[in-house]
Amino acid sequence: MRRSVLRPLAALAALAGLAAATAAPAQPVGLIAGFFEKGVEARLKAPLSKTDLFDANALRVVLCGTGSPMPDPARARACTAVIVKGRAYLVDTGPGAVNTLQLMGFPLDRIAGVFLTHFHSDHIGDLGELRMQSWVSGRTAPLPVYGPQGVDRVVGGFNAAYALDDDYRTVHHGESYMPHGAAALAAHGFDLGEADGRVVYRDADVTVTAFRVNHDPIKPAVGYRFESGGRSVVVSGDTAPTPNLVKWSHGADVLVHEALSARMVGIISRASAAAGLDRQAKMVRDTLNYHTDPVDSAREANEAGVGLLVYSHLAPGLPQPALEKLFTDGVAAVRDPKGWVVGFDGLRVDLPYAGGAPIQSKVAILGR
Repeated sequence: MRRSVLRPLAALAALAGLAAATAAPAQPVGLIAGFFEKGVEARLKAPLSKTDLFDANALRVVLCGTGSPMPDPARARACTAVIVKGRAYLVDTGPGAVNTLQLMGFPLDRIAGVFLTHFHSDHIGDLGELRMQSWVSGRTAPLPVYGPQGVDRVVGGFNAAYALDDDYRTVHHGESYMPHGAAALAAHGFDLGEADGRVVYRDADVTVTAFRVNHDPIKPAVGYRFESGGRSVVVSGDTAPTPNLVKWSHGADVLVHEALSARMVGIISRASAAAGLDRQAKMVRDTLNYHTDPVDSAREANEAGVGLLVYSHLAPGLPQPALEKLFTDGVAAVRDPKGWVVGFDGLRVDLPYAGGAPIQSKVAILGR
């Protein structure tokens, strides 16, 4: 009961806006309150935590951040949730990802760990909010954060930044609701040494392997492979094309791969230069040498024998549906259209343990 008291806060705030939009401005406040109350009741009677998303029948993926560092009202920055038998693991926590998860109604106390691919701001920016909101949701122990060398500094920084907030919330709500010892993030660093990949986490239900990717000059940078019940999901992290990604994606059911359209980014860079925005032109142009074009991602997926290729961490953004055609131009000539999808926040992919092809659906996000 105590955990459930605080979980609905984010949903209530979102529903307030939904109710206000539903009720005409000219209506009495009492009628608006009625809309609000009914909306809250409906939301709480059917929480996402009680759906099949968290059953033990499939390995699942939910995209919680498919955007790039560029602003995008429809996409949070990099975040992928991998769900294994009632527990969720996040790969990266980019800015806006926690807000997106809350608008889904995602039970943040189900998050059992975070795996960071590297330490660019668009991959770590929401660690602090995840730390706080998962604690509010009922997390009762420090949240593990796994990552390559440097993760101790990142985790230590967020713990220090939120230390006063921890004190305030425990004093306000009480130790029984907000146990102070549960607030923190706990760093679990690993060093691949001379290896191109190795297991960095294992329990009875899932094995997680980290492998090197090519995001030079950013080092270390890794991707992750999750294996459970004979099914497998790979998350690329940020990378230029590299044989090591192909190696560790071999036979994967799903490959969630970053994607940067060299053609579209080139257009932005040239237009910026023509407008006299030399700094912007250079900054945009610099991204071309350490990311992967959608066509190259498709070739890698083919070589690795991947079942479903999911494009994520999209650069530039795709604010108009027509731009998706430009973004993926040439992909269909390389890979069967049934074997790839352009990801979006809320995309869900199920991999039944009983076997079969990936099953795609959508997790609803309030207001989107």
